[in-house]
Formats: sequence, structure tokens, C-alpha cells
Amino acid sequence: MNGTAATLFSLGASHHTTPIELREKIALGADKLPDFYRQLTGVAGLAEVAVLNTCNRVEFYGVASDPTAIDQIQAAFCATQALPVDVFASIRSHATGAAAIQHLIEVSSGLDSQMLGENEIFGQVKDAYADAQTRGSVGPVLNRVFQKAFQAAKAVRSSTAITIGQISVANVAVDLALTIFGDLSSTRVLLLGAGDIGEKTAKAFLSRGAAALTVSSRTLARAMQLASTYDATALPFEHFTTHLSDFDVVVCSTSAPGTIVTKEVMATAIRRRPSQPIFLIDLALPRDVDAKVGDLENVFLYNLDDLAKIAQQNLAARTAEVTQARALIAERTASLWASIAARCGG
Repeated sequence: MNGTAATLFSLGASHHTTPIELREKIALGADKLPDFYRQLTGVAGLAEVAVLNTCNRVEFYGVASDPTAIDQIQAAFCATQALPVDVFASIRSHATGAAAIQHLIEVSSGLDSQMLGENEIFGQVKDAYADAQTRGSVGPVLNRVFQKAFQAAKAVRSSTAITIGQISVANVAVDLALTIFGDLSSTRVLLLGAGDIGEKTAKAFLSRGAAALTVSSRTLARAMQLASTYDATALPFEHFTTHLSDFDVVVCSTSAPGTIVTKEVMATAIRRRPSQPIFLIDLALPRDVDAKVGDLENVFLYNLDDLAKIAQQNLAARTAEVTQARALIAERTASLWASIAARCGG
């Protein structure tokens, strides 16, 4: 590191400062990630880096000896996403040293999530770290930071009650469906896309008594594999628009770069089933469903932000645990920072 003190840092943007319309623009597609990592190898003084990319956040954790590294990373990211630098600068958060460690632990434990205490984020952070390891972009500092952060996150989740209540997207979606349909025993569910969050949501519907599940994915083999797991039917992706009227619930979770369910398509579907509502759950980012679809009569459209707002109703029981969780995180942060501060400007 050329004799210059290294700095441990975090940089990124999340649901806290970024509306869903802008999160669509900063979401780093899986196809862009390899090239972005290659660009990061050219950032002056950047010794280690890991990228966390989810529906609700894009964050970079790293160790750098050059004070301009943050701006270089930001510039590379904005160029990749065709996003004005000043737009990203207006929504970004940036922390160094112990504050960066604390942020990573809060993210990993679900304390920083849009749905407080949700479970998916822990696995997403672990996957991001494993990916960075595979790419050889992390070293001794980030290895220790991530591993200790995972231990701290587990301690937070096991020793506090921030995870109690209906806090998953799947549970919130099923509860909404029950308010719309009253009973799920005759409800037909279509899963568009075969991603993890969509699969969990579809599984939740089946566990609560939904009549049948149909899976449609741009990769037919994946749709057939998932369908066989849940005794469901596979539908070729190119035919799903003509069959929308057959379903009561449509769970959208594709990785398509743009809208796949337009207002015109949905208007046609709803005309084929007069007086029968359709519940659309858009879990994708970028969104799968045109927001104008929600203007149609008898169509109930909810996206990730909508579901998070509803989840706030279940927040009271967990809020009391936040103070305890933060105290535990502060203790773990101080201990970890003390062990690496000498290498990172402490």
C-alpha cells in the first residue's frame, strides 16, 4: 500500500435515501458485475473490495490507501449504470473505520433492512462475500471484517427478538391475498421468474392453501425444475401474457431489464375475467409491472416498497429490541475495530 495508511470504508445507496424509481437505475445487473469488478482493479490504491447488490441496496466495502479511491469507485459505477455522478452523490452514504464495520453488521443482521429483521439479507451478504472471494478481490482485512460481521449478526438475531412477526415479503404478500380473496383454496398462482424471493413467495401461498401453482421463466428448464419441486405446472414464458386471465395471483420476480406486464396486456386479461380481481406482487427490480397497471379496476398491484410499508404495521413488537441490538453491535464493532485499526488508519 505504498506506505500510506489504508482506510476501511463502505460506500453505497439504499432504500433509506433512494425511491424505487431510482433503485431501478442503480441496480447492478448480474451481467454487468464481472466487468465492474474488472474496472475496480484500476482504482488507485484499492487493495480490497466486495460488492453487495440487492433489490434495496448497492454497496461497496473496501480497503484503500488512496483518498481518491471513493470518487474513482463512484465514477466507475455511475459510468457502468449511465447515471449522472451528481445523482448518485445525492443519495449515497459513506462510512470509514468502525462506522463501516457497524454498518455492515447492521445490514447483515437485518437491522438496516426495509423490513426490520428480515431473513434474506444475511444470505445475500454471505453470497456477495463469497463472490468477492472467488474473484480474489478480498484480502486479510475484509476477510476478517466479513467473518466477524457474520458472527455478530448471528448473535444479534439469536439474542434479540427483532425477527419476530410477519416480516418477510412472502408472509406480507400472503396476508394481503387473504384480505383480497378471503380464502385461498380456489386461488391459482402464477410465478413469473424463478428467483429465490419469488420461489419463497409462491411456496408461502401453497403452504397457506392456494389451489395451484404455475411457473413461467425465461429459462424453460428452470421453470420445469421448479414446477416439479412443487407439483406445479410449467408455462412457456412467451405464452404467459395470453394466460394471465387464468390466474388470481401473479408473483413477478424476473431479472428482465424492463417491464414485462404492460397496462394494455393486463387490461386485456381483466376483461376476460369480469368481476374477478387479480393480485399482482412485483418483487423485481427493475420492476416487472408497469406502475399504470395499478390504475385498472379490480387489479391490486403491490411492489417492494408497498409491501415494506405494510410490514411497518408489525414493527411495534420488534422496535423495543432495536436498542438491545444496537448495544450488542456497538460492542462487537469496538472489539473488531480494535483488532484491525492499526492496519486501517486507527
